[in-house]
Amino acid sequence: MSKVLKLRQSMREKGIDAVIIFDELNQKYLSDFAFTDGFLLITQNSAELVTDFRYFEMAKNGADKEFNIVTPENRDSYIDEILIKDGVKTVGFEGNYISYGRYHNLTKKHGQFEFVNIESMIEDIRQIKTADEIEKMQKAQDITDKAFSHIVKMLTPQMTEIDVAAELEYAMRKNGASGLAFETIAVSGDASALPHGTPRNIKLRRGFLTMDFGAKFDGYCSDMTRTVVIGRADDEIKKVYNTVLTAQLKAIEYLREGADCANADKIARDIIDAEYSGTFGHSLGHSVGLFIHESPRLSRLANGHKARVGEIYTVEPGIYLYGKYGCRIEDMVKIEKDGVYNFTHSTKELIEII
Repeated sequence: MSKVLKLRQSMREKGIDAVIIFDELNQKYLSDFAFTDGFLLITQNSAELVTDFRYFEMAKNGADKEFNIVTPENRDSYIDEILIKDGVKTVGFEGNYISYGRYHNLTKKHGQFEFVNIESMIEDIRQIKTADEIEKMQKAQDITDKAFSHIVKMLTPQMTEIDVAAELEYAMRKNGASGLAFETIAVSGDASALPHGTPRNIKLRRGFLTMDFGAKFDGYCSDMTRTVVIGRADDEIKKVYNTVLTAQLKAIEYLREGADCANADKIARDIIDAEYSGTFGHSLGHSVGLFIHESPRLSRLANGHKARVGEIYTVEPGIYLYGKYGCRIEDMVKIEKDGVYNFTHSTKELIEII
């Protein structure tokens, strides 16, 4: 079933005749085309991609063929024309995205229709990835793995954290990334205890160097973390690293269709808390797609959600000893009936940079 057909099914279930879509990620998801000026208008009978001349030819060639590509001189009149033609009474809008000002303008200019908040209707559909989306995310992760292979060959203690981040980003771009999935994290020494630390213009500190990075391929994200050691790993560093690795592997082993997302978090958390209580302060993982942090999550707050085939999660336990160092290991996996498919192929052996 196409993405538009899935949306129309949800619209029927909720008694909504049409939806108008301004969120650029939702536009990309439904139309397979990224643009920054315009909107999608979808009814049970028509699918309109409304934009301007800058995008017209590209949309004609790149957008899903279900969409009629139009550049009307008066967009408000065109909205009314389509809605009236298709007998629309209720129009869904993205209440979680649009501003009050835009909502006010919609209701003022198109007052003959009832506007209804669709909340997370499209984001809920996005949770289960299609084969095409999965292929793009694998390509994004392949690029990310290549960047890790590049950085471990050239890492030296004389590099700065900014040097490391820049090399990772360069390698991703050179290997085909259309962009970065998020701001690259490369933090060493005591800063590695900050889960979302910012790379500094200082030479790499001894202890852990945590690198959290990801590429985009045709809009779809990858996400991985690898932690290496600057200098020799002492017994405590090895214990921290192996505790995180064990927690991650056990959680991945548990995941499959029907696995309880809160329990996946608990499995990893219990292993860490047995050795380093209270040092794993974030959730085990999050979904990934067009946006780097999507729902559902592997979290204590998962509210009974059971993993479904086609959902994609990060699995990223960590230990953070503030003022000392921190360690995180992250893979990206797809839920399957009897286990997971792991997109991430980079080694998880403990690497020392001397």
